[in-house]
Amino acid sequence: MKITLFGTQPYDKESFERIRDAYGFDICYHRSHLNANNVALARGSDAVCIFVNDTADAETIRQLADLNVKLIALRCAGFNNVDLNAAARYGIPVVRVPAYSPHAVAEHAVALMLALNRKVHRAYWRTRDGNFSLHGLLGFDMYGKTAGIVGTGKIARELIRILKGFGMTVVAYDPYPDRRYAAEAGITYVSLDELYSRADIISLHCPLTDRTRYMIGDVAISHMKPGVILINTGRGQLIHTEALIDGLKEKKIGAAGLDVYEEEADYFYEDTSDRIMDDDVLARLLSFNNVIVTSHQGFFTREALDNIAHTTLQNISDFSERRELVNEVRAEPENAVVK
Repeated sequence: MKITLFGTQPYDKESFERIRDAYGFDICYHRSHLNANNVALARGSDAVCIFVNDTADAETIRQLADLNVKLIALRCAGFNNVDLNAAARYGIPVVRVPAYSPHAVAEHAVALMLALNRKVHRAYWRTRDGNFSLHGLLGFDMYGKTAGIVGTGKIARELIRILKGFGMTVVAYDPYPDRRYAAEAGITYVSLDELYSRADIISLHCPLTDRTRYMIGDVAISHMKPGVILINTGRGQLIHTEALIDGLKEKKIGAAGLDVYEEEADYFYEDTSDRIMDDDVLARLLSFNNVIVTSHQGFFTREALDNIAHTTLQNISDFSERRELVNEVRAEPENAVVK
């Protein structure tokens, strides 16, 4: 079975090559991101393997079907970049990696929280210049504060476990609350408005759907506690970036840690340091000293990369052997939750 990997970085190739022989697949690697203009690169392939910045819209899927591509394998949990209705229409199953490492993403979210709260990024640059002043570096104890977690899937539950270890109170929102889990974990499910008004730190762990797109906008921000720290390791379009910038300027939002950005495809995973940034919104975000932007690296641990490669190739193997596709995703109600 031949597979074409799009959006390939060196670390992707290394992790897949380590185990490829165990599955016996022929894998072709391409750096370019899949879109309607380069589908021809998949000619002769049985499956395409894509990541978060690849585009499998209706036109791309139509062309994949014309090339007799039989499977779309996502090497990530989210699937908002795939038109699932088009995939169903053309008879191309879509599989994903639902849980490559919830620890990796949860721990990255905590790293952003701690860095922003204790101004670690600012202290690092100061001391390199010989400035050992503490002015402007005041933080707060995490102990006793309230964390608001939006979505309670696997990543969120790992994050909650860590934050409970700090002695934080945790409130959560999920369209499908798990009351048994809440009782076991010692958390409380609340409405979004109550979460916004109570939380000292808010962390987003929900999928990007039509219902959740720009869920954090002017109205949501207006309901938040002044000085809140906002963390997003999910999908960039959960936050309306210009509304976030207004919230930062008005001091409503005390700090923001973003591992994702709504227009990240043109920048993330690439070295663009030798050219002028033409995204004015991203440039504005990067100008705030209380904002940390990382390049969608929450997943980026050795363990997660190995899990991604194994699960992706196992998904493809299950398809080739006509076994049950346990990680298949289909068009669902728009509030389906990524676990």
